[in-house]
Amino acid sequence: MRTINIFLTDPAAGEMPDFENGEVCYAFAPVYPDGPRRLVEGPVCVFVDWVMDDLSGLEMCRRLRTDPRTEDAHITIVLEEDDAEDKRRALRAGADDYMVGPIDRTTILDRVMALEAGGKASVTERLELGLLLVDLAALQARWDGHPLDLRPNEFRLLHFLAQNPDRVLSRTDLIAALGKQEPPIDERTVDVWIGRLRRALRAVGAGERVRTVRSLGYVYDSYD
Repeated sequence: MRTINIFLTDPAAGEMPDFENGEVCYAFAPVYPDGPRRLVEGPVCVFVDWVMDDLSGLEMCRRLRTDPRTEDAHITIVLEEDDAEDKRRALRAGADDYMVGPIDRTTILDRVMALEAGGKASVTERLELGLLLVDLAALQARWDGHPLDLRPNEFRLLHFLAQNPDRVLSRTDLIAALGKQEPPIDERTVDVWIGRLRRALRAVGAGERVRTVRSLGYVYDSYD
């Protein structure tokens, strides 16, 4: 099933159920000042509140445009009132569009489905990190041109680690990022995935890219 990611700066996103329509899943999730905290697969649409607790909506737009995971996202800024100057500032900060709030799940779905129909919901098909290439269209990862032998879970795990290089991620983070909470899986299953991923990376000459941080989790080292 194809996934379209819908990220909101509004914390209520965490309570919005996903919506399945045919072969497409519209998946809701919050986005934070440091970006998404789950695996980003497929087209991305982000709805940014004009006023946020931690920073302004304008600054959030700028951050999204410099984040490789969301640089090609369709960004809609949610204004508090219909103000022409605010609209201009939003577009200059990197937003593609604007709406006047408040908005709800139905309004968001209507907007995203219209964007998809118009071909404006884009997706970053390739992620490059040093010698690592993750090709989503081909469902293939390569190191210095050599294909990695990965099962689907290990491929998605590598994709998420590569989206968050040099950042320690707990087993719980990885389970949540891959959408494996329901039905729940044992955290030690992550260790099995990591073990397989490490062996695949070694086999193509990548060395020890995935490092264990005792009592905390794992980190993908983007540098030697």
